[in-house]
Amino acid sequence: MLGIQALLARLVDLVLIVTGAMVASHTRFEDLGQSRGDGAFITFSVAFALVSFPVFGLYESWRGRSMLRLTGQVSIAWLVVQACGLVLMFSLHRTDFISRLWFAYWTAITGGALIVSRLMLHAVLRSVRYAGLNLRNVAVLGVGAHCQEVVSKLEASPSSGFRASAVFDVGPEGSVVLSGVPVFDDFHRFAEHVRSAGVREIWLALPLAEASTMLRFVNEFRDDLVNIRFIPDVRSMALFEGGVIDLIGAPAISLVASPLPARAIVQKEIFDRVFAALALLALIPLLTIIAVAVKCSSRGPVFFTQHRKGADGRVFKIYKFRTMRPHAEKTGVVTQATKSDPRITRVGALLRRTSLDELPQFFNVLRGEMSVVGPRPHAIEHDELYQKVINGYIHRYRIKPGITGWAQVNGFRGETDRVEKMQKRVEHDLYYLRNWSFALDMRIVVTTVAKGLVSSNAY
Repeated sequence: MLGIQALLARLVDLVLIVTGAMVASHTRFEDLGQSRGDGAFITFSVAFALVSFPVFGLYESWRGRSMLRLTGQVSIAWLVVQACGLVLMFSLHRTDFISRLWFAYWTAITGGALIVSRLMLHAVLRSVRYAGLNLRNVAVLGVGAHCQEVVSKLEASPSSGFRASAVFDVGPEGSVVLSGVPVFDDFHRFAEHVRSAGVREIWLALPLAEASTMLRFVNEFRDDLVNIRFIPDVRSMALFEGGVIDLIGAPAISLVASPLPARAIVQKEIFDRVFAALALLALIPLLTIIAVAVKCSSRGPVFFTQHRKGADGRVFKIYKFRTMRPHAEKTGVVTQATKSDPRITRVGALLRRTSLDELPQFFNVLRGEMSVVGPRPHAIEHDELYQKVINGYIHRYRIKPGITGWAQVNGFRGETDRVEKMQKRVEHDLYYLRNWSFALDMRIVVTTVAKGLVSSNAY
């Protein structure tokens, strides 16, 4: 059953959607009566929003979480709602009633209003928390550097609404050294402080080996209205920060697994398909011109195809515009292009420098084999070589490969004639996997368009 706050949040969103549509009508037509057929579209969008927004976590508590990520979540959720509304109107043959300019105004105005409303709410909450109100006191139970890191993050995020009020050091004497936060080493004194100070949060920043210590504290506060949360120290074992998932009805911590949760994968899939479809529609004239230029540049097919590995190591056929003259390679050998490579045509050289030869990969994205953003796929022969000599290389297969990626926008693209170059590329790919967010994807896309089309490393 929904609480009052959740109902109010949904009501505000619905009001913003309807109001945004009316403002867009007034902006476009200067007369609400001229807007025919928009009522059905608005109704569909309201219904889709009621269903989609909770899926994107827009009504969850964002205390202590990134506002940039919230902005990205709101943006993608609203775009998904509008895309679904367009598809439905198209299937009902009602698109003739829709003004494209009105739709663009409505999408922009309402999207901005949804974002601004949330940022304003969180700005108010931050101000209240900076003033010392609406705070939750946190007692941190931990040992060594991990405990100190958790407390430091609390102190660095006063707007989160959490404040460290006490620390219990379970390690050797003096393993936790902090200033401004009382540190306890006596169990009973710590428990007394938690109760007398009205602490409502206890965070267990402990390694997995401290199960008996965790059990002791859980039993001690079992009958108190205290939230006890476990922040495990698994850095020595975990490749990615996987968090806790529900597995056959039991909680499980992912140490080495896909770094993206199921919800993030769904968001990425939706964005990929919509972006690829729109990109291909917009690029039809350019694709046609390039195809004709490639065909006229030398004999051979327009497209170059090659087998690459995708998510979970599944093999797929990648598409590119052909940039080289037809030539024979030995079985199992793939020779990378080099500077002044005689195999590259004049048209091909231009396409490679500007990355326009990669545009057909939007078809791979539509087919579900690639993503817009992700680790770049390499020839299978190179995969087999590098995964033997570069630590962590195989984890690039944990998500779909991308047309562009974090390594590429940071200058690591083109020929990898030394293992060190591939090592740097893999390090950037793993950074992307550990730190993925929709906002990071948008940053990579924008950077690719702004400066990533031309590179001195591409030939």
